[in-house]
Amino acid sequence: MILNSLQEAEWEYACRALTKTPFHFGGTITDKLANYRASHTYASEPKGEYREQTTPVGMFPPNAFGLYDMHGNVYEWCADDWHDNYQGAPNDGSAWVEENNNDNNNHYQVLRGGAWFYIPTYCRCAYRNDIDIWRRDDILYNIGFRI
Repeated sequence: MILNSLQEAEWEYACRALTKTPFHFGGTITDKLANYRASHTYASEPKGEYREQTTPVGMFPPNAFGLYDMHGNVYEWCADDWHDNYQGAPNDGSAWVEENNNDNNNHYQVLRGGAWFYIPTYCRCAYRNDIDIWRRDDILYNIGFRI
């Protein structure tokens, strides 16, 4: 069996589940809906419990596509190389990966979804982050793969 990471565009489509709000469940986020640094707020919601660790999948409600933990818990590593914007991105549904990645100094990968350690803004459907794949100290506790 071969498993592939989601492409960034696939990830956002899956996260949004046909919604247009910052989070698939609406305009704000609470500790009853996702695992994130709930001691910080996104909008007018009250501060919540900061759990300080990952939580089991299924602890929070799924989105309309039946997917769990699209916001928070662990960042999801996408197949795409990091680019500052979408200018020049492929429009054929493929991941945006540079050839000879090690030669062009682009050793950053796209992360999506936020994580238990991060503030709510980082958990929005549209929020993009990156990771330097040559740096190993960040990878252990807050990044995962969706399969």
